Amino acid sequence: MSDFDAIGKQFVEFYYQTFDSDRSGLASLYRDVSMMTWEGSPFRGSENILEKIVSLPFQRVAHKITTIDVQPSLPNVKAAVIVVTGQLLVDEETKPQQYTQMFQLVEDNGYFIYNDVFRLNYA
Repeated sequence: MSDFDAIGKQFVEFYYQTFDSDRSGLASLYRDVSMMTWEGSPFRGSENILEKIVSLPFQRVAHKITTIDVQPSLPNVKAAVIVVTGQLLVDEETKPQQYTQMFQLVEDNGYFIYNDVFRLNYA
């Protein structure tokens, strides 16, 4: 399981650093079979997912990760489920928003995001 923990933590670090600095840089992580649900809205395929991510209505964002949980997910394929909780600040906001994001990574000449689910957590 430690291999998956290391893969998960490296992935999360890369994903959020890239998201926060240049969202278009996430394109290589998605494939045509990838699926994303963003706040209840589904998107399929790398082009549609990237279009959604880069069109989000803010200029600056900063993620602060609180927890990362990683588990292997498929018996005959190298794959992992990653659940991330944290806080994010957008543009000039001073009060962080809580979020949860789940990824399923699948290995195919390197890992790619097969599933991505994002939700803000409202108290």
